[in-house]
Amino acid sequence: MQNTPVTSLVGAEYEVEVGPVAHGGHCIARTDAGRVLFVRHALPGERIVARVTEGEETSRFLRADAVTILEASKDRVEAPCPFAGPGKCGGCDWQHAKPGAQRRLKGEVIAEQLLRLAGLTPEEAGWDGTVMPAEGDKLPAGEVPQWRTRVQYAVDAEGHAGLRKHRSHEVEIIDHCMIAAEGVSELGIEKRTWEGMASVEAIAASGSNDRQVILTPRPGARLPLVELDKPVSVMRVDEKDGGVHRVHGRAFVRERADERTHRVGSGGFWQVHPKAADTLMKAVMQGLLPRKGDTALDLYCGVGLFAGALADRVGDQGAVLGIESGKRAVEDARHNLAGFPRVRIEQGKVESVLPRTGITEVDLIVLDPPRAGAGKQTVHHLASLGARRIAYVACDPAALARDLSYFADRGYKVRTLRAFDLFPMTHHVECVAILEPVKKDA
Repeated sequence: MQNTPVTSLVGAEYEVEVGPVAHGGHCIARTDAGRVLFVRHALPGERIVARVTEGEETSRFLRADAVTILEASKDRVEAPCPFAGPGKCGGCDWQHAKPGAQRRLKGEVIAEQLLRLAGLTPEEAGWDGTVMPAEGDKLPAGEVPQWRTRVQYAVDAEGHAGLRKHRSHEVEIIDHCMIAAEGVSELGIEKRTWEGMASVEAIAASGSNDRQVILTPRPGARLPLVELDKPVSVMRVDEKDGGVHRVHGRAFVRERADERTHRVGSGGFWQVHPKAADTLMKAVMQGLLPRKGDTALDLYCGVGLFAGALADRVGDQGAVLGIESGKRAVEDARHNLAGFPRVRIEQGKVESVLPRTGITEVDLIVLDPPRAGAGKQTVHHLASLGARRIAYVACDPAALARDLSYFADRGYKVRTLRAFDLFPMTHHVECVAILEPVKKDA
């Protein structure tokens, strides 16, 4: 019995009217035959020619790029970056949209995910529907905030640095990334060749003048002599164990938030936007309103940003437990919080460590899980601890909405939700949801 060959539709073009924005940096359109397209470089309401980039005759949906704009949205602008557009760099999703329109689109995605996955309207989530720009990011159309303090450059076979194309291993060679922070750009990564390297990550701390590059060599390659335009420490990724090892200079950068300096080692998590750490910390503290003597959990605590802010506010009579899976991040958190004797940091996965602690009740909880969210098991455990308030920091609206539905199943409702545009030009958005127990009728 012969298998019928499947016909690829890559390269096929359709004239379509663009529908609503969808989660992931694209909009939805339908062909005359009803086939669904996920289209990048388009805006709702436009009439375009879409060229298929992924999909076959049997695919449930096709991915496509808007290659010709027949009727443009009033929100459309010329992409400021020469490397943005169909078939080019995949780093930015909304270079072709006015800044205000980008935030509006992100707000529509959040609202759609909340309703579809958690059954919540913006009003029921205590959200006014706006996505707030970070301080200093409200710029005119055509201007791009330089916010990305960490940029991972891919390196092609000839040693040229660039950024990956969308959903591809291909490298778009660039001479400058417009959203890179000044401290990254001034290193001049793009101006030199990186023979034998697979990637070069550049980090420019916003809380100090610390600069760092992390080199990932190709198998068997030797490290190059790193001579950049500014002083920089150098780390390398070991091809055997994936660990990050110091070559020269400091093995960490110093970041500043909540009026404290935080050590962040290579591979340790820190918010990429220079204003993000303080923005999120303030939103969390304003939502939780910690009291002296409170007990609190900081889950997925990284290097201890929220744990430190909580410890500062609950005082000597309170206590904070942080849980983090990354070994280096735990070391940094313990260093950063050494001045707080009532803070303890445990290493391991939250779902494994939390049950072992024996904790049965707490006053406050902060969780800042990875993109996949906390999940039903962890959410149900947290709800059983009877916290007065829970702050959920989310970088993915779909994961947030799913977890909010799990909290609702266990008697917690959303009190307020705030959204922040901490990743301009991309589809990513950060949310802070504050939850509290549903009051039971007497």
